[in-house]
Amino acid sequence: MMKLKNISWEIWLLIIIVLEIILFGLFNSRMFNFNVLLYGTNDFIYIAFLAVPLTMIIVSGGIDLSFGSVVGLCAISLGVLYKSDMPFYLAVLVTFIIGAGCGLLNALLIILTGVNPLVITLGTMYLYSGAALLISGTAGATGYEGISDFPGYVDSISNGLALGIPLPIIYFTVFVFIFYIILHRLNFGRSIFFIGQNMRASRYSTINVNRITLINYMLMGISSAAVALMLVSYFGSARSDLGSSFLMPVITAAVLGGANIYGGEGSIFGSALAAFLIGYLQQGLQMVGVSTEMSNAVSGGLLICVLIVKSVSHYSDTIMHYLKKSFRHENREIKGSNEHVY
Repeated sequence: MMKLKNISWEIWLLIIIVLEIILFGLFNSRMFNFNVLLYGTNDFIYIAFLAVPLTMIIVSGGIDLSFGSVVGLCAISLGVLYKSDMPFYLAVLVTFIIGAGCGLLNALLIILTGVNPLVITLGTMYLYSGAALLISGTAGATGYEGISDFPGYVDSISNGLALGIPLPIIYFTVFVFIFYIILHRLNFGRSIFFIGQNMRASRYSTINVNRITLINYMLMGISSAAVALMLVSYFGSARSDLGSSFLMPVITAAVLGGANIYGGEGSIFGSALAAFLIGYLQQGLQMVGVSTEMSNAVSGGLLICVLIVKSVSHYSDTIMHYLKKSFRHENREIKGSNEHVY
C-alpha cells in the first residue's frame, strides 16, 4: 500500500479537483459538461497567472501584496496611453515597462531599507492603487469608470480560440512551462530555494541575493501587466479596479499549492492546480445557488481542510510513530498496575 507521504502534493490537488467536480456535478449536471469546465476557466485563470510568479517570491522568503494594485495601474495606464493617440502595440509595451518598474521599485525598497517585504509591499499596494485612481481621474474616467473603444482585435486576445481552446489556456500552458523551467530546472531556481531556506548563509555564499530579488519582483510586475492586458481584452474596458479582488485568492492559491510562507518550499505546478481548484470551487458553488458570502467561507474552510490533509500526509510517519509510542506506554502502565494488584 502506498504511503501518504509518497503521494506528491500535486497529485493530491488533482484528486481534490476531480472530487469537487464530481460532487458539484451530482447537484448540477452542467458541471460534467467539458465545455463548461473549459470555457469557465476564463473567469479565474488570471488568479493562476499571478499565483505562479508569487510562488517564486514566497519560495525565496518574500511576499508581495501589491500585485493587484499593479494590475489596476497597468490596466488604466494602457487605456490612457491608447486614448492619447499612442499606437496600441506601443501602449502595450509601455504598460509592460510600467509593470516591470513597479516590481523594480518593490525590490529596491526591500533591498535598500531591509524592511520586511510584507510592510514594503503593503505600502506600495496603496501607492499603486492611489496612482491608478489619480490617472483614472485625470483621464476623465472618474471613480471606477473605465476606458473602452479599443480596436476590434483587442477583444480576441482573451476571448479568442485556437483549435477550439480558449487562448488564455494556451497562454497559461506556455507561462507555467517557462516558470517551471526557471524554478525547478535552472541554477537560478535552485538559488531561490536556497535563499528561502537560509537567507544568511546565501548572503555569505556566491549567490547574488539582491539580483535574484530584483528579478523575482520584476517578473511579478511583468506578469501583473500581462494580466492587466488580458483583463482589458476580456472586459473590453480599462479600469483602475481590475485587480482589486485578486489579493486573497492569489495568495491562497500559492500557499495551497505548496508554497511555504516562511520560504524554501513551493511548486509551480502546485500553485497552478490550486488556482484551478479554487476557481472550480467558486464556479461549482455558484451553479448550486450558494451566495458569494457563503462561497468565500467555504473556500476558507477548504483551505484549512486541505492544509490539514497536507500536514497529515507530510508527517504521517511521525504521527504514526507518536501514536504507537503512546499506545505502548499505555500498555506498560496497564500491565504495571495489574502486576501491582496481584
